[in-house]
Amino acid sequence: MSTVTETLRVDIWSDVVCPWCAIGKANLEAALEDFEHSDNVEIVWHSYELDPAAPVARSGNYVGMLAKKYGVADDEAQVMVDRMTATGVECGVEFRFDIVQPGNTFDAHRLIHLGASRGLQTEVKERFLRGYLSEGEAIGLPEVVERLAIDAGLDADEVAAVLRTEAFADEVRIDEATAVSMQVSGVPFFVFDRRLAVAGAQPPEVLREVLERVWSEREPALELVIEGEVCGPEGCD
Repeated sequence: MSTVTETLRVDIWSDVVCPWCAIGKANLEAALEDFEHSDNVEIVWHSYELDPAAPVARSGNYVGMLAKKYGVADDEAQVMVDRMTATGVECGVEFRFDIVQPGNTFDAHRLIHLGASRGLQTEVKERFLRGYLSEGEAIGLPEVVERLAIDAGLDADEVAAVLRTEAFADEVRIDEATAVSMQVSGVPFFVFDRRLAVAGAQPPEVLREVLERVWSEREPALELVIEGEVCGPEGCD
């Protein structure tokens, strides 16, 4: 009997200013810790801008921004923030909504694609998430994403070259067009093995069940090859 050795691919659409995307990432990592075939899992990050029209930098506090976006009172927005903060603590992610500096994420997504081309995609993604959500970095400023990308291990000259040009802009747009074609309306959005989708920051046990299911369904059927004469219930040939 043959065994499955090829990679199980997990494609994830997300944005670097999305708290639930950081939680989803942490939950997937926790699920993989208990997944027997984690060494055969490949994670691929895809671009999704929550606000493509966002300015490079945006002023105002996070609670007020949420209240305006969802048309709710500030105290209701504070409840949302408290819930995300508490959930982050549960999965080991620190959110500092009191110091976040929102901005346009297009350059960040382009540099994540550069990271993919250099085998450092997850490292760049993680650095941007932590920089924005935990450290108060102004994620829309080119000089900030440049510094964070270099922190993540990318070559300084390559990062500067990307930011000076339109490099990887097409890759970002293709990711976003693919999300539209799949009717993705929110992130994080996971696609397992190009055939099973999961929306939202699901708990680790849910993601682990999906991993197990997808892996088991990939197991090849037993192939029996018979050569020569055989005997069966009806007699011998």
